[in-house]
Amino acid sequence: MASGRTFLGRRKRVLVRLAAWSAAESAQTFLGGYCVARSLDDGFLRGSTATGLLWLTAAAVVILLGAPVVRGVFAQLPHLTEPLRDHLVRRSVVRALRVATAGGGTVDTTAVSRLTSQTEIARDSFAGLVLAARSFVFVAAGALVGLVSLAPQFLLVVLPPLVLGVALFTASLRPMARAQHRYLDADEAVGRRAEITRTALRDIVACGAEEPTAARNRRAVEEAAAAQRAMARWAAVRTLSVATAGQLPVFLLLAATPWLVRQGVTAGALVGALTYVLQALLPALHTLMTVLGAAGARLFVILDRLTGPLPVPSATLAAPPAAAPGEHGRTPAAPATAALQLRGVRAAYGPGARAVLDALDLTVENGEHIAVVGPSGIGKSTLLQVAAGLLAPDRGEVLLSGRPVGCLPPSELAALRTLIPQEAYVFTGSLRDNLRYLRPDARPSDVDDAVRALALERLVERVGGLDGQVRPDALSLGERQLIALARAHLCAAPLLLLDEATCHLDPVAEARAEHALHARPGTLVVVAHRLSSALRADRILVLDGTRAQYGTHEDLLVRSALYRDLVGHWNDVQR
Repeated sequence: MASGRTFLGRRKRVLVRLAAWSAAESAQTFLGGYCVARSLDDGFLRGSTATGLLWLTAAAVVILLGAPVVRGVFAQLPHLTEPLRDHLVRRSVVRALRVATAGGGTVDTTAVSRLTSQTEIARDSFAGLVLAARSFVFVAAGALVGLVSLAPQFLLVVLPPLVLGVALFTASLRPMARAQHRYLDADEAVGRRAEITRTALRDIVACGAEEPTAARNRRAVEEAAAAQRAMARWAAVRTLSVATAGQLPVFLLLAATPWLVRQGVTAGALVGALTYVLQALLPALHTLMTVLGAAGARLFVILDRLTGPLPVPSATLAAPPAAAPGEHGRTPAAPATAALQLRGVRAAYGPGARAVLDALDLTVENGEHIAVVGPSGIGKSTLLQVAAGLLAPDRGEVLLSGRPVGCLPPSELAALRTLIPQEAYVFTGSLRDNLRYLRPDARPSDVDDAVRALALERLVERVGGLDGQVRPDALSLGERQLIALARAHLCAAPLLLLDEATCHLDPVAEARAEHALHARPGTLVVVAHRLSSALRADRILVLDGTRAQYGTHEDLLVRSALYRDLVGHWNDVQR
């Protein structure tokens, strides 16, 4: 708002010239209705046709003289619109340069849109807004002066609905703009979700994330639909405002005609008043409300985006204070960031459903091997989907390597973690391509290491080598899981999340796979299918539906009744 006043304040001369041309339009409006009234009262109704035609001729001349007025108005308009466009272009260029230099070379993907379509939309919307607002103000002034000159009683009939309609419309402008802003954001969110789903479709299937992805997409579409319904409701308010301010005065003038005649108002004055309302006020009002409701809301949204705070240039970023030297002049190392942190996380299967995770705090340090145990349906898979960023928690925060999951783009999120679900994803193609799915640039020696670590030699031999073709339906469930686990062993992500990804393996193969994955650099979190898997972990997380308990096997035997029951049940099965 302040920047808008500053922008207009620097162009006072332009505004004065624009007001002068608009005053001529106001006089034109006044003479239009006044000449019609005089042609009846002084001419036709008195039997003087010549006088009546003379007044109508004067009205026609006034209309013809409106062309130079319009030309003069449009001649002044570029002096307002072009400086605005130039200012927005400069600001967009500065933003793009600062983004590119402040964030390690990050590219502002919206720069082209800001420089082209958005600045053009802002200029055109601003021009339409200036024209509509100027026209309404001066046309309304001319019409109201004309009504007073014909009969002051007209103001009692015309002014109240006019003021009411304009007030109603003015009150709806801000929520209407918010609704349009919400719709644009929701529409962009739907586009982003569609692009993410399209580009990551195989990853979604590989991670077993179809349901959470579909849920996110549904929420994005529902939000867009709700925003569009809100816009429709405010459009209805705009229609009501036009009817109140523009059409209700006509009805009231006709209904009040007997009273006006008793007050001495002539027939010519009544026709002149209708001319002012129908030919001047109603068109100007309709144009103003249409432009404000469409172009005005669009301009509000675009200016909000184009004039937002600029990124801080890299040259002005304050350098972190140097650490004090430690012993022997060495600088102490910064504390390591945890691989995974959950802070007050709450997650439920749907609105109103009981939370399967409630106020969960969890820290998994780099290099740790963590097992998650608990009854079926207690929230173990939900925990891993939340940790992987595939499911947004209802409350709380999830951090990977100290970075909030919700702020990470898909490419960076994929580089920080890999989730292997129970249903292993294998596609038709070579075994080598399947193993390198998460790391296409893996060296042949790395692939060989993964084959040895997961004991895939027999499978490699059976399919005719690493370049042999694999058909998913020709593999057992265990073989598919081994391929997925070898793929995880080969990937570069520092955090591996296994959601019962070894459930189709025998205990020996499961132990070998977990040892191999724990031996690679990074952190391992496993939803345990067998309790023996939990016994191999550094620490164990027990979910019991009310609270989580976290500790070593020995600690939990003392502190957790559920864990003692699980261990007892497992020992009974082994006997």
